[in-house]
Amino acid sequence: MACPHFKLSIRSRSSGESAVAGSAYISGENLYSEYDQRMRYYHYKSAEVMAKDVLLPSNAPAAYADRQMLWNAVEKEEKQWNAQLSRDLIIALPNEIPADQHEKLVREFCQQQFVSKGMIADYAIHDKHDGNPHVHIMLTMRAMDENGKWLPKSRKVYDLDENGERIRLPSGNWKSHKENTVDWNDKNKAELWRSSWADLVNGYLEKLNRPERLDLRSYERQGKEIVPTVHLGPAVAHMEAKGIRTEIGDYNREIVAHNRKVLDLKSLIAEIGKRIKAIIERMKQFHSQKSEPEEPFLTDYVRHFIEIQKQGRTSWSKAARYRAGSKDLKLLAGTFVWMKDHSVYTLLDFEHFIGQYQVQFDRLKDIGKENHRLKTALKHLENHEKLLPVFQQSRKGFSGTREKFAEAHKEELDSFRKSLRYMRANNLTPEDIPRLKKEKEALSAEREKINAELAGEDLNTELMKKIIRCIETVQKAEAEKAASHPGNLPERETARESVYAQLERAKLESESKNANRSDRKAEKQMNER
Repeated sequence: MACPHFKLSIRSRSSGESAVAGSAYISGENLYSEYDQRMRYYHYKSAEVMAKDVLLPSNAPAAYADRQMLWNAVEKEEKQWNAQLSRDLIIALPNEIPADQHEKLVREFCQQQFVSKGMIADYAIHDKHDGNPHVHIMLTMRAMDENGKWLPKSRKVYDLDENGERIRLPSGNWKSHKENTVDWNDKNKAELWRSSWADLVNGYLEKLNRPERLDLRSYERQGKEIVPTVHLGPAVAHMEAKGIRTEIGDYNREIVAHNRKVLDLKSLIAEIGKRIKAIIERMKQFHSQKSEPEEPFLTDYVRHFIEIQKQGRTSWSKAARYRAGSKDLKLLAGTFVWMKDHSVYTLLDFEHFIGQYQVQFDRLKDIGKENHRLKTALKHLENHEKLLPVFQQSRKGFSGTREKFAEAHKEELDSFRKSLRYMRANNLTPEDIPRLKKEKEALSAEREKINAELAGEDLNTELMKKIIRCIETVQKAEAEKAASHPGNLPERETARESVYAQLERAKLESESKNANRSDRKAEKQMNER
């Protein structure tokens, strides 16, 4: 379903950001920032705010339900110039779920994933009635004790030797490292929150008996054939909102049209393939007493369908029967031409024809999964190369120097070791980078080729669905006839001339007419002379 947006970011003082200003923006209120000594004016946005609230854990002061007091307290507690002030989420709300259930959905998500873990959640639902409802959520970064007092984000932990004793450094200090007091910053939390949101949304959709399901993984990770659009950026988005067409906007519109066509084709192929299999299965059961059931042409089914339709029009006026008969002839002629153009004459031919497209879609899915594997491998290999100098530097010098360097570059070294573990587990070395890039380029080229072929197909899908409907109607009529005459299968029409023979005969007749016309013209010219 079209609801993939789930953005997670950190609001930081080093970026010139303010927690009070952020809360004023999402809530559409005017809030005063004590840290900046200025009023943040965002009341003009209140019209698009559909719902808002501050959710508190049980140990938080009740006064923090006031967002101005809450975020000023956060700003006061953070002393560093580069302090992290809040964790911000922007999540698209699915239009498939009624708008009056959006707030219940948001509150349930915040309560389960954040408030129950000790965070304070400040949320606001925005909707400009442009088909893009979404929620802004601001989360506190520090835990609280049972009295509602802010706790440190990290603590000092002494390293111990094999005997459980603290390790003395040459400098005389004890060897130690910092640990976060809570696991809210762990990288796997983002994936957990994404999957939890998808599960919650899908639960709501299931209760509403909706067929759509949400998957927040990238298209590539899902193995889908959808081409992702390009991020517009604030400047381009502002121009597009004003009706000014941009190159990026035009590209995205082309991508959206392409994806829609490919997805519609995929849905149609899946539907027709399923219906054809059911038709063939019923045919085998219906003619089980025959060793080799006859295989009528598609035009036979259409003719039989037309006869059934005629029987139901006896009470119609002459003009109405004439109009309906004209449509029947167009359907028969269209089926005949479609069969010839696509070399599809029987039901089994039709199944094979549809199966070819299903093979292409399966291949696109495999390419997506393989592309994700290659992308992950390349990311770790390139990360290993980039951070190798940092790792080498961490092993130089005296132990005290190494300890300080390791503490200052903890994230980089952790990332390097993670890439190293991945490489060892998958038997990869930096020498594999050119090979993997070449494989990825080849897969991307193959995907583009298949996508272009699928998007360029003109299958006359409406006619295909009409043909299937004709076959199903005829099968149903035969089943009803057989049920009314137990033990007797409905008699088939006498064998018709094959489509190949009909085409050949029509061709010979046309050539004969042209030849006779030429002979008469020549004879006339001789007489005139």
